[in-house]
Amino acid sequence: MRKPQRRGAMAMEKSSSKYRTHFWYVAVVSFLLWLVLLYLFNSSVKTVHNHERLFRQENVIDLPIHVSQKNHESDQAAVSDVDNIDLPVTGNDSSREFQISEDAKAVTDLVEELEKENVEDVKKRGDTAWSHRSTRSRGGHRESRRKRSSDKIRVRPNDDDDESNVDNSDKNDVTSKKKQLDDNNDVESKRGNGNLEDDNTSQGKKSNNIISRVKSRVNTKRNRPKVVVRPRVTRRNDPCRGKYVYMHDVPSLFNEELLKNCWTLSRWTDMCELTSNFGLGPRLPNMEGVSGWFATNQFTLEVIFHNRMKQYKCLTKDSSLASAVYVPYYPGLDLMRFLWGPFPSMRDAAALDLMKWLRERPEWKRMDGRDHFMVAGRTTWDFMRTPENESDWGNRLMILPEIRNMTMLLIESSPWNYHGFAVPYPTYFHPSTNAEILQWQNRMRRIKRRYLFSFVGAPRPNLGDSIRSEIMDQCKASRRKCKLLECVSGSQKCYKPDQIMKFFLSSTFCLQPPGDSYTRRSTFDSILAGCIPVFFHPGSAYAQYIWHLPKDIGKYSVFIPGKNVKEGKASIERVLSRIPRGKVVEMREEVIKLIPRLMYFNPSGKRGDAGRFEDAFDVAVEGVLGRVEGLRKRIEEGNEEIFDFPERFSWKYNVFGNIENHEWDSYFDRR
Repeated sequence: MRKPQRRGAMAMEKSSSKYRTHFWYVAVVSFLLWLVLLYLFNSSVKTVHNHERLFRQENVIDLPIHVSQKNHESDQAAVSDVDNIDLPVTGNDSSREFQISEDAKAVTDLVEELEKENVEDVKKRGDTAWSHRSTRSRGGHRESRRKRSSDKIRVRPNDDDDESNVDNSDKNDVTSKKKQLDDNNDVESKRGNGNLEDDNTSQGKKSNNIISRVKSRVNTKRNRPKVVVRPRVTRRNDPCRGKYVYMHDVPSLFNEELLKNCWTLSRWTDMCELTSNFGLGPRLPNMEGVSGWFATNQFTLEVIFHNRMKQYKCLTKDSSLASAVYVPYYPGLDLMRFLWGPFPSMRDAAALDLMKWLRERPEWKRMDGRDHFMVAGRTTWDFMRTPENESDWGNRLMILPEIRNMTMLLIESSPWNYHGFAVPYPTYFHPSTNAEILQWQNRMRRIKRRYLFSFVGAPRPNLGDSIRSEIMDQCKASRRKCKLLECVSGSQKCYKPDQIMKFFLSSTFCLQPPGDSYTRRSTFDSILAGCIPVFFHPGSAYAQYIWHLPKDIGKYSVFIPGKNVKEGKASIERVLSRIPRGKVVEMREEVIKLIPRLMYFNPSGKRGDAGRFEDAFDVAVEGVLGRVEGLRKRIEEGNEEIFDFPERFSWKYNVFGNIENHEWDSYFDRR
């Protein structure tokens, strides 16, 4: 019985050995075949790469016109500088062709001015030289025409045939002008080395001056909208005439989805709770017997503004009626998700996608976005990252070309930007009715204030120009007249709305020095409490909230130069104690009257007499409408530049209406 079993086992071993041998044969052949295929693939890839390199866009010279190489050195530099003007171009192909046409006209003007100056120089040298030069010029002009007809000029395709023809004609004119100028220079080069050196020097200086003027002209024309369409006129008795606002229906990923995924907005704060109740946050108990209080986060303004816009009485679905266009994007919340992350490109992704979406809208093309506005619930410095500092803080929303055409509303603006305007921080008080406002105002008039001044905040030892340490020292030295709430690590009182408001309610004056930036939310919380603000830098309020605060700063506030406090030249207690009591009463009354303009109504509230008070939202929309109308008029009047003042003086023009020298210049000098 054992022998048959042994034979079977031997047969099985032979069979398995045979299969193993076949397997290794197949494996070796497969490996060799894989090596051959890999070699062939690498060879083909290398060949394709070499061929592809020949046809890369960077190796293709794509010039709008063909320029002769016989230029004189000085004039060649002048013309090449004009041709190399590099400006941002946005929009579709048709707008790009329009911009090429505008640049061609500007270059033509440059060439004509250079020719006139050459003619004047030649006249001084004699009529004989001028006749010879004009003959050569005409000959050169005819030669350039023949050359232009034979050369193949590459022009980008355009859907509009008429516009393409206009552009080509402009380019041909520029080519002929340049050729004529080249021939003129050839004549001058034969007149002698002595005259040549003088001509080069004078001509170079003149060319540089003209180039600078042409560059500014090209900038202006490129930045001006091609067509300005006014809103459709309604009946004269229309209460919304000139006030209509159209709201873009942007994709939900720019607003609603951010709220749905609120748990991703912050690592340390429960933004789901803080964005509830239309962005107002959790409801708080009544304060001083008045309702309408919420634990509002200072970074939820864009959500509050969006919900207020939904209740705007002049909101229209017909964009042809709109005087302004609102973009309901939440840039602050979007940025918050990636602000502390390692990938700066993620901070810019949504903003860039939105700009692409906006450029395709017909509403955008009416004024190239100059009638559009957006709200950001953070300071402007969070959106000012420059391309050369990719690892720096924030994103680059505020420096995008499209945004620079718009009106941006932020809780703090830059004093040196055309397009940024500050609106109040959201406070804790959001009444639903006008009766609640009146009730709170009356309570502020009757309340007794024990302390002369108070300060709520933390020192900034890492900021060399901060005066907070000096302020806190002076407050500690005036214990009977100053109340100090120092926001040190571990203290929770600074984060409790009721504790903060109690401090302000007990003080006549509230100190508002700059912190990490110029402005503070505390400014608006103190005004809400009827406390007179004391500022130490004009950028903390006066040059910021130009639509919401009175021009006469002495009516509602006290200004003490921060430099005097830093150097120990000013005693805060002494300055405030010298203000007459009657003046203090007048200032407090003015502050109490400002309360409605500096807070935001509850978007869900139903106000019966809605026209009695304007909140911060109403004032901001009115300011945007006024600014857009001013831009529209300047464009229609044909002004050479939309803004007739340097951008670094924006704060001065917005506050005073001019850019003359002022005592505040040292506060905003960037040199």
